[in-house]
Amino acid sequence: MNTTFGILLQEQASGNSSMLGAWIIGIVFAVLGMVASGILKSKFKKYSQIPVRGGLTGKDIAERMLRENGITDVQVISVGGQLTDHYNPANKTVNLSESVYNTNSIAAAAIAAHECGHAVQHATAYSWLQFRSKMVPVVSVASQWVMWVILAGIFLVNTFPGLLLGGIILFGLTTVFSFVTLPVEFDASRRAIVWLQGSSVGGTMEMGKAKDALRWAALTYVVAALGSLATLLYYIMIYMNRR
Repeated sequence: MNTTFGILLQEQASGNSSMLGAWIIGIVFAVLGMVASGILKSKFKKYSQIPVRGGLTGKDIAERMLRENGITDVQVISVGGQLTDHYNPANKTVNLSESVYNTNSIAAAAIAAHECGHAVQHATAYSWLQFRSKMVPVVSVASQWVMWVILAGIFLVNTFPGLLLGGIILFGLTTVFSFVTLPVEFDASRRAIVWLQGSSVGGTMEMGKAKDALRWAALTYVVAALGSLATLLYYIMIYMNRR
């Protein structure tokens, strides 16, 4: 009896230790994400005050990069919000936030060129972008339901463990999507830097700052992916310790 009781206490302590470790990992990545995001916003605010040669705005940069890459069927448009810049492969539009679209700055040039990097990926059938695009419909559905399924699964983990397992699978899909996004974003930034260096837009000083801005932008994706993985492991621990 004493031996059995001791084993049970040991298993409970081990489970609690795993849960505590998972919570700590989650908190660490949440803090890292906020720090990286804060530094990114600070960098872009700083580099938004520094103009690039020629007086070109983000719109000018984007249209020129597209043209020089032989892309004539992509439209550059302005959208509301801050850091809402993105490329939409569905309607072939480079969407630039107002502060990028109308501004002549290092930050605007870096962001515009990065988003056009995605357009070049699309035009050249970049494999990681194609794979990511195929995942979008499934991940969109998973994202809508995953937290509800996870929460219900945690509350019913002892009576209906299959529900939590289903939530883990859904969350796993979103985690995979986060990691698939990394090579897409890194490659878009690489294409942006290569084009900016080959054009007459940026000098040595401007290129160093543009690289720095894009580096921090990429870091936010890395932290988000690792945070998603840590959260996934946390849910798996809950499932494995459901006894």
